[in-house]
Amino acid sequence: MSVKIRLQRHGKKGKPFYWIVAADARSKRDGKFLEKLGTYNPTANPAIIDLNLDKAVQWLHNGAQPTDTARAILSYKGALLKHHLDGGVRKGALTQEQADAKLATWMEEKSNKVSAKKDGLAKAKDDAKAKALQAEKEVNENRAKAAAEALKAAEAEATTEEVAAEETETVAEEAPATEENNETTEA
Repeated sequence: MSVKIRLQRHGKKGKPFYWIVAADARSKRDGKFLEKLGTYNPTANPAIIDLNLDKAVQWLHNGAQPTDTARAILSYKGALLKHHLDGGVRKGALTQEQADAKLATWMEEKSNKVSAKKDGLAKAKDDAKAKALQAEKEVNENRAKAAAEALKAAEAEATTEEVAAEETETVAEEAPATEENNETTEA
């Protein structure tokens, strides 16, 4: 029986979520499997991978062949490195302590890279949020200035209308007075 380490799709349409499983190569993609090794969520940034390293390495020792994507995931989590180091221990090139130290060093470097990426993404998100807030403040200030200018223009127009109305009233008051003067002079 040929065993593959592969992904088994779960989740909704458009929102994939995968189980990492060891399954018979002849079984369907989402069919029977021999053992569940972990999960993989590609929708998060960075992708969330939960893998039982010891089980995965045990299946690799037993001859299971990972698919391309599963190989990338196993490499990312260090299962292939541990399998390689265990081969060196079996051949006598390394001691178990040396292999464990190399794996621990590699895991620490990898976790630092992942945390740096998460920090970078969080910083980029915060910068984008601050930039959007600044742009929104500028838009609000421009709106406030435009509203103030419109109010001043309306007040200026109202005062000019009042002045014009007063002038017409004074002209209207003066006009009958001149007519009265004309009437008195004619008589």
